[in-house]
Amino acid sequence: MLASMDPAQSRLVPIPPDPAVLYPDVACHGSLSAALRFVAGGRLASVALTSPQGNPLTSAVVDCASPHRNSLQIDAWLHGRRWSIRGTDAFDDMALIEGRTDDLDQVAVAARAWHDGESLSDIGRAAPFVHLTGRFELSGPDPAHRTESEWQHLRLEASELPYPWAPAYRSLIESAYAASALRSLYPFTSHWALRFSTTTRPDLNPMGPCLTANSDATFGVGSGLLTPDLGLFATPGEAVARAVRELCVARCRPTSAE
Repeated sequence: MLASMDPAQSRLVPIPPDPAVLYPDVACHGSLSAALRFVAGGRLASVALTSPQGNPLTSAVVDCASPHRNSLQIDAWLHGRRWSIRGTDAFDDMALIEGRTDDLDQVAVAARAWHDGESLSDIGRAAPFVHLTGRFELSGPDPAHRTESEWQHLRLEASELPYPWAPAYRSLIESAYAASALRSLYPFTSHWALRFSTTTRPDLNPMGPCLTANSDATFGVGSGLLTPDLGLFATPGEAVARAVRELCVARCRPTSAE
C-alpha cells in the first residue's frame, strides 16, 4: 500500500497548471510547432518543425541544415508562461546557444536562423534573447580547438555569474587559463571545482588536481574533488602554480604498465 503524501510536503511541490490553460494560444493550434508556424507568418513554412505526441503543447524541435548542429530544442515552462531554447553541437551535445523569452515570435525568429545555419553571432543579433555560451561552432572533433572552445565557455560563464563568490571564481579561471600547462588540457567543472582532462567530451579522462575558489577568499588545490589536501592559498596564482607542479609530478609518475 502506498503511503499518502504529507499535506505540508505537498504544498512544497506546486502542481503545474494544465498547459492548455497556461498556453491557450498554443492549445488552439494543437501543438507548439503549429503555433510557431502560425506566429512566423510563413517564415517557417519550409522548415522541419515537430512536436512530440506525448507533450505537443510544451515541446518542439527544429531541424538544422548544418551537419555540425543538432536540432534546436524548444520547451515551454510548466509554472509560468515562457519558452526556453537550446541549440547544441552535433559532436558532443554541448550548448552553443541558449535563451528564454515570453515572446513566441522571437522564438520563431531564432528557430529560422538556427535552421538556416546562420552564424551564432547572427542568431544573437536576429533574436536578442538568445545567449551565446562562448563555445565555438566547430566542424569536427579536433581536440585542440574543442579544448580552446571549452575554455572560452568557462571564461564567459565566469564573467557572467551573479553570485558573491563570482569575482574569486573568475580570477581562478583566468589564472588557470594563463598557465600553458593547464590551458592545454580540456577544462570541466563539477560543483564549481575546476578540473582537467587529457581528452575532450564525451569521454573525459581526468588528470591532475582540482582547483576551487572558496567562500573564505582562499583558493584550494586538491587531489580529489572538493578536498584541498594539496593546500589552501591566498591568491589564485599561488593555487595555479601548486596545481601545475602537481600536474608535472603526475605526468612524470610511472604507470603500472611500466
